[in-house]
Amino acid sequence: MAIDFGRKRCGIAVTDALRIIANPLTTVRACDLNSFVTSYVRENPVVKIIVGLPTTMRGEPSESQRYLMPAIKSLKKAVPDIPVEFYDERFTSVLAHKAMIDGGMKKTDRQDKAAVDMISASIILNDYLNSKQNTI
Repeated sequence: MAIDFGRKRCGIAVTDALRIIANPLTTVRACDLNSFVTSYVRENPVVKIIVGLPTTMRGEPSESQRYLMPAIKSLKKAVPDIPVEFYDERFTSVLAHKAMIDGGMKKTDRQDKAAVDMISASIILNDYLNSKQNTI
């Protein structure tokens, strides 16, 4: 499972059982993240949660991390048996918009921030999965 965390909403993506490709799942309000994840992991096998880590172009912590870290600390308490790992999320929103254009989405649909968040989460998870395949 991957989470593209935002102050208002979080994009969620999951992978198939073989961990080959990630798919957008949903978007939840940030305040509902813990309850959604807790409910989801009760019903579905999740071995790890990947959280997009917002950094600057120089790789330094971004301002957004100020909101992210307390939320993820709370999430870790809500699902203590599932490891949480951070993964660089630079450029995911740009890539999500590009994917939407390449996929033929109408301009009005591309303006849906929830869709961008879900696609961003799937990009984070796909990048993470690819990075792990290249290290074996």
